[in-house]
Amino acid sequence: MTILEQIIANKRKEVAGRKLNVTTKTLEQSALFERKILPVSEYILDIEKTGIIAEFKRKSPSRGMINSEATVEEVTTGYFRSGASALSILTDFTFFGGTGHDLARARELNSIPILRKDFMIDEYQIIESKAMGADAILLIAAALERKTVRSLARLARSIELQVMLEVHEPEELDLINEYIDLVGINNRDLKTFTIDLERSFRLAGMIPDGFVRISESGISSPFIIQKLKSSGFQGFLIGESFMRTPDPVSAFSRFVAQLII
Repeated sequence: MTILEQIIANKRKEVAGRKLNVTTKTLEQSALFERKILPVSEYILDIEKTGIIAEFKRKSPSRGMINSEATVEEVTTGYFRSGASALSILTDFTFFGGTGHDLARARELNSIPILRKDFMIDEYQIIESKAMGADAILLIAAALERKTVRSLARLARSIELQVMLEVHEPEELDLINEYIDLVGINNRDLKTFTIDLERSFRLAGMIPDGFVRISESGISSPFIIQKLKSSGFQGFLIGESFMRTPDPVSAFSRFVAQLII
């Protein structure tokens, strides 16, 4: 069983348990459910901003614990002050050490869009994301069938959430549909968790027009961002490069200072 398969199997159990504890109706009555979203796509395309979706995560299946000391309050507000276009918050606890509370807290403290980074397999999670305060959700093509991508994306858009589809291989681009706003190329192989930055360059020209292009993972220097921009990417999701340092906010601030926007 691959790491991705393990994560999805565990996620099915998690979601089933949460459904028993909190109903969809309760989620829809939460204070944040009716808030107007901040569109990730617009913030990414704003030429006055960095285009960076800065990620908060504590650990990963491939590296184990990355940063157990940093707090979501300190890191996300620091990212915001230093020029992040949006935030990405991991909400998977078992494999990434994240929680829904992390996202809700980041929403309370920041006025830029938030992408909920998790493994979406069920409509319940879409409703849950809006109730947490997310502005966008991530759908992972490698983990979903075409019809599931479409139904989850359609539901997300119906409650005004934006949708980012993450792909790894050319054939996964066929899962793009009219409910998708952003297409992310993840340079990390979710079966082995190895990183190949060339994946973004290989797939860049295959992304259809009309979708905001995001490169994810393995972006360790401003020079790489310049190369990715030349290949047509408009946004860049970066987390581990900052989170694995003792001071993620300072690392992000130094990175931004070297950017040519």
